[in-house]
Amino acid sequence: MAKTITIDPVTRIEGHSRITIHLDEQGSVTDAQFHVTQFRGFEKFTEGRPFHEMPAITARICGICPISHLMASAKACDDLLAVRIPPAAYNLRRILNLGQLIQSHALSFFHLSAPDLLLGMDADPAKRHILGLAAAHPEIAKNGIWLRMFGQQIIEWLAGKRVHPAWVVPGGVGSPLTAETRDRILEMIPQGITITQGALDLLKGVLDQFASEISTFANFPSLFMGLTTADGSLEHYDGNLRIRDENRDMVGDQLDPKSYNELIGEAVEPYSYLKTPYYKPRGYPDGFYRVGPLARLNNCDQCGTPLADQELRHFRALVAEGAVLSSFHYHYARLIEILYGLERVRDLLEDPVTSSDRVRAQAGPNQHEGIGVSEAPRGTLIHHYKIDKDGLITWANLIIATGHNNMAMNRGILQAAKEYVRGTEIKEGALNRVEAVIRCYDPCLSCSTHALGEMALQLQLINAAGEVLDEQRRD
Repeated sequence: MAKTITIDPVTRIEGHSRITIHLDEQGSVTDAQFHVTQFRGFEKFTEGRPFHEMPAITARICGICPISHLMASAKACDDLLAVRIPPAAYNLRRILNLGQLIQSHALSFFHLSAPDLLLGMDADPAKRHILGLAAAHPEIAKNGIWLRMFGQQIIEWLAGKRVHPAWVVPGGVGSPLTAETRDRILEMIPQGITITQGALDLLKGVLDQFASEISTFANFPSLFMGLTTADGSLEHYDGNLRIRDENRDMVGDQLDPKSYNELIGEAVEPYSYLKTPYYKPRGYPDGFYRVGPLARLNNCDQCGTPLADQELRHFRALVAEGAVLSSFHYHYARLIEILYGLERVRDLLEDPVTSSDRVRAQAGPNQHEGIGVSEAPRGTLIHHYKIDKDGLITWANLIIATGHNNMAMNRGILQAAKEYVRGTEIKEGALNRVEAVIRCYDPCLSCSTHALGEMALQLQLINAAGEVLDEQRRD
């Protein structure tokens, strides 16, 4: 008889979800699906609010990555104002965004994924977590806590508090950088670099132990999308979109982010509240792509800072040619981006422009539509607003990084399930590996479930012959 295995909930990720694995009568995997089971409707309930409230409102989407939403939302509001923010505000926003990237990547690597990498995929689940890691490798756990604390400290020192600060505003930021804050951050960067380089050495030292996982954790051709600068350098706050394929051949370069709706379509599947974006020129589902640190490093020509560029060369050497395809290497890419973030924060703080007192452009709404695009830790984040003559939101659309990766996550768990789930003797380590594919992407499900209105949902019970035994449908 056919069998369905359910992993509910998926652990060590942000948000609520489950995975179902479908087996045939012989116990072989025939399908696997990643179900996002929570629903939030920020696009709808922001309608009627003054546009200048949007950064503060949309930051409440998530307590893990509020800064990312502040950035994209503030950029969309800048567009509504039709202003160019002052150079100091531009630099300060970039520093804040990199502080978010540092703390989020540190959380993902040290707290959520390192237990698998250092304790083993088959370790006792009662110990395979951050507390078990702290018991077995106290210095590594301590370093992870310090690095995340530093990223959060950058946010607090600049913006006033670590979670949901109101410092990023339409037209710039709320207050200038002080010399004391600049010096405090600069003083801590060397320790952050040392910790990150140690983590990179640690990860590179264990990669050979995970050859099977590297080959089966969403290791397949896809497109890769992300922002780059005009010269092709790694970028997180500004820039234009670039899309490469699995060979690193250019599919599109210097694409205007404000034309995202010409590039990206959004499909809805009945088994999840998470929408499924795709690259329109290739259609659905052929136009699936990945975003986030792996995509950004596959896309860029260089990071643009010395230490990160050195590590990027090692990263590119993982494959003989083309892009690094295994999603297992999201972990590696995150550490390189932390290193880049630390170097770039130092450069921006040492730039005299950053210390200017002029940090905000004042204006009223000058356009009825605004789009803001930036790179969140998990990938490209898009905020798109429309307002009426009074500056009230009439329509909003958010495309979240985790959503971009939805198709890749589903294909990844199917690939891993076919490799590790066999017959009726299913070991816990096999199920953990299927979950670990999702953790590679570090999904933020609270951010990503923003379907407009009520989503159609279909539940079917299907036997091995493909016959529908029962069906419930909500339209």
